[in-house]
Amino acid sequence: MVGFIIRRILWLIPVLFVVSLITFAFMHSVPGGPWSFEKQLSAGTVKRLNEIYHLNDPIWQQYITWLLGVIRFDFGPSFRYTDRTVNDILDDGWGTTVHLGVMAFGLAVFVGIPLGIIAALGHNRLPDYIATAVSMIGIATPSFVLAILLIVVFSVGLNWFPARGWEKLDGVFDDPVGSIRSWVLPVLALAGFQIAQIARYTRASMLEVTRKDYVRTAQSKGIRNRAVVVRHMIRNALIPVVTILGPILAFLVTGSFIIERFFGIPGIGKEYIAAIGNRDYSMIMATTIIYAFAVAFLNLVVDVLYAYIDPRIRYS
Repeated sequence: MVGFIIRRILWLIPVLFVVSLITFAFMHSVPGGPWSFEKQLSAGTVKRLNEIYHLNDPIWQQYITWLLGVIRFDFGPSFRYTDRTVNDILDDGWGTTVHLGVMAFGLAVFVGIPLGIIAALGHNRLPDYIATAVSMIGIATPSFVLAILLIVVFSVGLNWFPARGWEKLDGVFDDPVGSIRSWVLPVLALAGFQIAQIARYTRASMLEVTRKDYVRTAQSKGIRNRAVVVRHMIRNALIPVVTILGPILAFLVTGSFIIERFFGIPGIGKEYIAAIGNRDYSMIMATTIIYAFAVAFLNLVVDVLYAYIDPRIRYS
């Protein structure tokens, strides 16, 4: 297992290199630049800015300069903020984005998996119909539509939760009720689709496991139904479900772009959207690499969890 983990970690290096190379090439092939939207800038000023940020250098030289900076964990200057670097922006917004993503992930797991299990155990009965309907609605409803509905009902109509804003973790001790109220709607809006997706995978996996011979054998031996469900069905049904949890967590903790912008949350998601519109090359590259690393690393975590959930699985 240790050798497998080391090899997978080493494989991250070429994966991130290829991702960064492709992103850099596509980004610079698009017409325009960071100063294209600054109508008030003269041609001389634009030329001077290009010299300052080395945008006049050959593309390969710009990439090498950026890559050497990343090796030192320096993502370079921001083209949008003259007084802030990309590292400063990430430091300010990363904690909020991770906080939002982890809370949404926890809600999706603790609601989606039980919902799928209940639907499978009550197959073709009322619990299954209700859980399936909830999952279908969740899959079909985009996050921004769900956000609008939550705001209309719980913020405007009932006035239970604020429509915008986000309290950081360090403020929870000063105003715990206010902090929790600011978290509820964004977390629900972000987790809605993921709850439905996890519930569908769990239901399908549970239904497949119920048809296995070892489950029928355990039931024929007179083992209590609860023990059969917990020891044999759920444990084996979770293996394919774990497969999607890694990418889901990576997506949630690296930038819930729409939700952050919709609720005015100061995370890196809204900065990424702004960076695309402003051609902030350094910020685009930084967030892309972070997302690629998160996906690759969490996929490794998923593979390790396979061996924990099912001892029959071994990695050499």
